Formats: sequence, C-alpha cells, structure tokens
Amino acid sequence: MRSTRRHFLLAGMATTLARAPAGASAPHKSVYRAIAFDGFPVFDLRPLAAKAESLFPGQGATLTAAWRTRQFEYQWLRALAGDYADLLRTTQDGLVFAARSLKLPLTPQARDELMGMYSSLGVWPDVPSALMTLRRAGFKLAIVSNMTQRLLDDGLRRAGLDGALDHVLSTDAIRSFKPSPQA
Repeated sequence: MRSTRRHFLLAGMATTLARAPAGASAPHKSVYRAIAFDGFPVFDLRPLAAKAESLFPGQGATLTAAWRTRQFEYQWLRALAGDYADLLRTTQDGLVFAARSLKLPLTPQARDELMGMYSSLGVWPDVPSALMTLRRAGFKLAIVSNMTQRLLDDGLRRAGLDGALDHVLSTDAIRSFKPSPQA
C-alpha cells in the first residue's frame, strides 16, 4: 500500500497520543483527552474533483483548486465582515467565481451537479478505523467544521459513523466561520 501524508500523520498521531510505556500492561494515559477534527480531513472530496474533471476535461483540477481557495477566502472575509452566509452559499459563490476566472462555461446544470456533490460526500476510507482506534485508546472525539450541521450529520450517517463522535459541531450554529474567535 502506498504511504500518503494522511497515513503518516495518522500513524504518528496515534502512536504519539496512545503510546504505552515499555512493559506497561494497560494503555498509557495521554496528556490529551480529546481530539477535534475539521470536516475536510474526515470527508473525502475526491468524487467532487472527479465530477469537475468529467464536466471540464483537462480543467477539473485547476477548477477545483481555484474553487476551494475562493471558498475559504469567502468564508474568512464573511467572518471578518460579520456578513454570514452558510457553507453551501459561500461554496457556490466560490465555484461561480472560479469558473468565470478560468473562463469555463459553468451552466446552471453543471453548477447544480457540482454543488449536489456536497450532499453526498463520503468519508476517507481510513476514517472509520482511525476513529475506532482513537476511541479504543480512550479519546473523546469531535468535529468542528464550517460545514452545516445537516451536511455533517448526513455524511456521518451515510458512512455508518453516526454516534462515533462525541460532538459534531458546526460553526453554522454561531453564524460565522473558523477562524473567527467565536468558532
């Protein structure tokens, strides 16, 4: 199996956080008691990138990168300005901007297909086993995400992970985005 940055970080984190001292029979109590994840390390956006490539052959990766950058910029600017719109709105605004800046013909149908992907996101293949490993090591687990509560809950349910986390928190509840201090 090819090693990726995700595998490296996960293995390092699990080893560091849950390492038992040599000769110990019970798991070592870490100084850490909880781990909170952002939504994007949990939810797999590769199908969205594949859809972008199918709609705009040869330009999908460029569109996806520009779109994601603009999506985050819009969230940060809205948080700073106190002018809230949820993740789906800022994501759609970012998509429209990115397509225009790349001179791609984003039809309403293509826009709706790409945006619809957010309602069907799965999790990365290693997420269920990683969460269970961390849970068995005694950690409380949470997601703190700019995704809406519905997107988070539906995605976790589709992945069979409803109840796998102690807290599923959306910044939508405070009508702002990370990195706002309220988040």
